[in-house]
Amino acid sequence: MALNSVERRGSIRERLAASTAPLKGAELASLYSVSRQIIVQDIAVLRAEGAHIVATPQGYLLLTGGARANPTRTVMTRHKDPSEMEDELRIMVERGAKVINVVVEHPLYGEITGNLMLFTQEDVSRFMESMAENECEPLSKLTGGVHQHTLEIPDERTWASVIEGLREGGYLIEED
Repeated sequence: MALNSVERRGSIRERLAASTAPLKGAELASLYSVSRQIIVQDIAVLRAEGAHIVATPQGYLLLTGGARANPTRTVMTRHKDPSEMEDELRIMVERGAKVINVVVEHPLYGEITGNLMLFTQEDVSRFMESMAENECEPLSKLTGGVHQHTLEIPDERTWASVIEGLREGGYLIEED
């Protein structure tokens, strides 16, 4: 597909808008016969033009309308290792929450956020596989396992169920 940069960015935006799943940069690069770095630059230009595009472990995702369909809540948790991290994520997703991000409070850099966009058990599995394949460490490694998640929840019953599951798993950090 031989397009100039403006046409390519317009096409990328249209593809993101039409997709219900994240699109990988490498796949977009292959589709447009450009390097992955060109796609990264195109995404940066689209963001500068006002597109709310997030980079997730599954690929790029265009958030539309600026507001989520459901309210969000923040939960503070702690885990010791990747197996506990997987269990924690599965608890949240299986109980109906969407895991939007992970945030750690670093003593030097301040708040560091990683977009997760984990909506299903399959998303959690792919995320954990990617972490293992790329030999990555979770952000929470920087803070002794302490981190927070922004969760999108459909209702209060779901929120209560997520909190109960995290508490039962020993992951919830509660204020005294």
